[in-house]
Amino acid sequence: MTHQFNYKDALAASEKVTWRVEDIIGGERKLDFSKPFLPDSLARVSDMTFLDREEQITLNQIRGHGYLCMFGLVEEFILPFVLDHVQPTLHGDDHQVRAFLNFAAEEAKHIHLFNRFREEFQKGFGTPCDFVGPADEISKAVLAHHPLAVALVTLGIEWMTQKHFTESVRDNQTLDPQFKSMLKHHWMEELQHAQLDTLMVEAIAARCTPEEIDQAVEDYMKIGGMVDGALQQQTEFDLDAFERATGRTLTQTEQDVFRGVQHQAMRWTFLGSGMTHPQFVASVGKLGDGVKQTFANVAPNFC
Repeated sequence: MTHQFNYKDALAASEKVTWRVEDIIGGERKLDFSKPFLPDSLARVSDMTFLDREEQITLNQIRGHGYLCMFGLVEEFILPFVLDHVQPTLHGDDHQVRAFLNFAAEEAKHIHLFNRFREEFQKGFGTPCDFVGPADEISKAVLAHHPLAVALVTLGIEWMTQKHFTESVRDNQTLDPQFKSMLKHHWMEELQHAQLDTLMVEAIAARCTPEEIDQAVEDYMKIGGMVDGALQQQTEFDLDAFERATGRTLTQTEQDVFRGVQHQAMRWTFLGSGMTHPQFVASVGKLGDGVKQTFANVAPNFC
């Protein structure tokens, strides 16, 4: 698969997408807690047949909370990473500089959006929901790895956002319209980010020796392992929040099923769906046949 992404077109597309956080959430724009937030292809609550419909909606909303909190968390490291990448190019191509500066500004806006969502969620849901963190420590841990590894992690996140919205959210009429609106506006800007990050991966890889590319792949897998560990912890947080929100204590067997289903659901949502996106696979393929095969071998674990 080839692409025709360029900085000029990405910048032009970015400038056509204009929205403010204040126009998306808050005031009369309230979440509807009678409806699910996420498509079941991501939440996978229907797999747990020991939950009734109301309990499944409650868990779906807990997962929706974690979904947007995760985006807020990862954008905490994407923002400084993009700024570090653009700094050496400040006296280069004007379109490139402006496109990446827009990228950074939009990521800052997304962080603001997801913080506002969390405030609205906490007011309406009624039960505190914990989330992994703190974000600054996770950001430091990710950014300590090879820049190409961080760029690849970011690329997977950008493409998974596209996959989730176009394949599971856009035509789904059962979801809360307010939550769906946030996903739509996030998706609108992430399309440009995915294109720019594709170009970033290519630019960083072009400066790498084969040994550095191997190191970046190893670092990517380390970051993936760190994320997987965080998802396992988040599964425990979600189980606790579910039991407190419903007043129901699951049996040991039910808890075991909950952990297995929900951890794997999160693995697909945040790792597998990005690693298997055709555009991500194409970018990885350009790093070498061996690299492509490594990712092909690992990806099924997260699907």
